Amino acid sequence: MQGDERALSVFVIAEAGVNHNGSLELAKKLVDAAKDAGADCVKFQTFIAENIVSKHAAKAEYQKTDAKDAESQYDMLKKLELSFHEIRELNEYCAKKDIEFLSTAFDLESVEYLNGLSMKRWKIPSGEITNLPYLLKIARLNKPIILSTGMSTLDEIKNAVTVLKQNGAVDITVLHCTTEYPAPYRDVNLRAMLTIKEALNVKVGYSDHTEGIEVPIAAAALGAVVIEKHFTLDRNMEGPDHSASLEPDEFKSMVNAIRNIETCLGDGIKQPAEAEIKNIPVVRKSIVANRDIKKGEVFSEENLVVKRPGNGISPMRWFDVLGKPAKRDFQEDELIEL
Repeated sequence: MQGDERALSVFVIAEAGVNHNGSLELAKKLVDAAKDAGADCVKFQTFIAENIVSKHAAKAEYQKTDAKDAESQYDMLKKLELSFHEIRELNEYCAKKDIEFLSTAFDLESVEYLNGLSMKRWKIPSGEITNLPYLLKIARLNKPIILSTGMSTLDEIKNAVTVLKQNGAVDITVLHCTTEYPAPYRDVNLRAMLTIKEALNVKVGYSDHTEGIEVPIAAAALGAVVIEKHFTLDRNMEGPDHSASLEPDEFKSMVNAIRNIETCLGDGIKQPAEAEIKNIPVVRKSIVANRDIKKGEVFSEENLVVKRPGNGISPMRWFDVLGKPAKRDFQEDELIEL
């Protein structure tokens, strides 16, 4: 990530998406809740329905309210649009609330508009990873890019990253993702995030669509530098993404757990931690007298034993001590000195 983020910190995105149901007022409430939950960023979606879907395209199965739902994808998305003016107002509202605004553009006209809002970074959704004109447009804006990879093969990811790099992108984070709502645990394949990191030599993260908070926490433990999770005020609200989203208290629990995990990861140097140094003499052992020993008596396996505390001669020097004469009298359980 850019230098304005906390060093080694996981960048947590609250994916509000279209969970505002087309209401600017509800969108602002999502901003407030994301801020309170500890997210670094709240992300929306910017699109013009006519530009991204034909009027006869069917909805995805997860978007249907029931088996008889015949509403087109176009009609659904039209109700979920926020105007460019409303998107600008949301951006300004995020600035007032001191949380980063981000919005995914789903068409080139929306890219142009968002570019005028001076977003810090761009988010490319999974569905656009094979959209060459779109990738070229984003790459040439010379901003950090977060690329989601749901439904993608490793070769498709490589091709997209190559296009981005060859056309101006220098800061790319690739998110592993399973595009299903909710995503079954058996299909998460979290190790694929590490495969992407190794194969492409890029920063990696995870965009989560599972139920609960376990998987994004596990992704953070595996080294994700970005976590994105769908976010709603109420899972029971009407709309395509609410049911697979976290409510505010759940999102806050996830953020807290991720912060704990990143703290626990540390610097990777194996050495005694500051908190445990005081316990070394308490739990380690030393060479002590197994019985009373007279001055001049030779130390042996019969008159020596290993016991706590650990502030005497280390048992690792056992054979250095054996055979040496006692320089003074020692009482039973007294630390041996040479």
